Amino acid sequence: MEFFSPGHLIVIAIVALVLFFGWKQLPDMARSLGRSMRIFRTEIKGMSEDDKKRAEHAERTAEQPKAIEAPRVVEPEGGLAHTVAETAPRPRPRPTPQGSQG
Repeated sequence: MEFFSPGHLIVIAIVALVLFFGWKQLPDMARSLGRSMRIFRTEIKGMSEDDKKRAEHAERTAEQPKAIEAPRVVEPEGGLAHTVAETAPRPRPRPTPQGSQG
């Protein structure tokens, strides 16, 4: 009879786990391992769904020609044409400290 058959190895592993970790910690460890596996499977499923969405989006955008939008021209009342970037409000200058006016 062979001592290291798969059944004997399983029994030895269970006894070693009980002796090493204790009887009360094993259910908690199994529960946390189950939760971790469930979270892992959910994340893998989510990644595959993201890949499908990305592929569908790539197919849709590949079919549509990309239009290059020219800058819009705004015609003020004075008759001079300016682009939108030129008529956009400019940022204010930073205030100086009170003591360094000069």
